[in-house]
Amino acid sequence: MKDGQMTERPAPSNPAPSSIDPAEVAKFQAMAREWWDPQGKFKPLHMLNPTRLDYVTTQIAAQFGRDLAAAGPFQGLTLLDIGCGGGLMAEPMARLGATVTGADAAEGNIAIARLHAEEQGLAIDYRATTAEALAADGHRFDVVMALEIVEHVADPAQFIATCRELVAPGGMLIVSTLNRTARSFAAAIVGAEWIMRWLPKGTHDWRRFITPDELAQMTEAAGLRVVDRCGMVFNPLGWNWSLSHRDLSVNYVLTALHDADA
Repeated sequence: MKDGQMTERPAPSNPAPSSIDPAEVAKFQAMAREWWDPQGKFKPLHMLNPTRLDYVTTQIAAQFGRDLAAAGPFQGLTLLDIGCGGGLMAEPMARLGATVTGADAAEGNIAIARLHAEEQGLAIDYRATTAEALAADGHRFDVVMALEIVEHVADPAQFIATCRELVAPGGMLIVSTLNRTARSFAAAIVGAEWIMRWLPKGTHDWRRFITPDELAQMTEAAGLRVVDRCGMVFNPLGWNWSLSHRDLSVNYVLTALHDADA
């Protein structure tokens, strides 16, 4: 990889299998117009975003020796936000100087993301495509983010294996999702969907939530080395989120590296 550009190889003649679940894509396609409304259906993500950004930027800076206090600290790094939605994480990463590709299987999400990025004067390569298609085309990135998506794919293990293909040697994969616990059912479904009505009922299926150990096993099996697991904890009294390496019972995030010599 040179000058922060992703590399390509000729596409194979046979199309890659997809881990996309059409029903899950349809859910988010229907909500696409609300991505940038902080009081809309994506209010939980707007609230969570600063904490996600804090974690992600800290991990990237540590891996690539970047100073977050510098101007454009991620210049020269290529980054893929797979399942990017409306671009809530892609945009701040572009502002930090990364060369960002945002991919989502829902074309409505990509249309909204492109429009918002243009309005903000940001150059982000948004694509209505899948992780499998990008991997089949030979794309590789320094950083791959898969945030709040793995619980919505048809085959999480296959999806993680595909993400590994997308990570360049020496690069990293960052995955966030929901743990499968009684607390996550109470918070993400009963609280967020049934009581607060932040999300439409049925947005999440608790049976598809993945424990940190399960996600770590999938990631290691794919050939990546897990280096960190951290919880993202909501405080209803302070009405804010924080990071915790002790509480991974609801939302959590995992970082894994593609060792250059692996």
